[in-house]
Amino acid sequence: MACQQHHIIEQQRYEAEIFKGEAICKQKTTLLLDEISLPRGLLPLDNIIEMGYNRVTGFVWLKQREKKVHRYNAIGRTVSFETEVTAFVEEHQMLRLTGVKTKELFIWLPVTDIFIDDPSSDKISFANSSGIARSFPLSAFSLQQEHTPQQN
Repeated sequence: MACQQHHIIEQQRYEAEIFKGEAICKQKTTLLLDEISLPRGLLPLDNIIEMGYNRVTGFVWLKQREKKVHRYNAIGRTVSFETEVTAFVEEHQMLRLTGVKTKELFIWLPVTDIFIDDPSSDKISFANSSGIARSFPLSAFSLQQEHTPQQN
């Protein structure tokens, strides 16, 4: 999977804006989330070393130094972000997402799509490849909710 992700990133580099360094990557990630109208706390990554955005195709990639596990306390969910996270983005959605998993009971399940169907509903939905989706309040993904669990 990582090899396939790397190949896709290489194909997308040609027309992409690419940023390197933790401070600029964190800033650009926040700006991207603002641009596509998704909550800023959706990608609570601290150690991004490269961020790329191909505006022509909507492809985005984030490379981290190490995997991150994050707990969204407001909804009682733990999410794992791999060292490479990719997605195709557009207004109110991240599609064909890779590198993100959520823990359901004792099983880690990949998250493939994140979207807001109706912006007035204040709900954001997360879907997996089998089409099962769960919705949560947008407020659960505000920056104030950040917390890193003590154990994996």
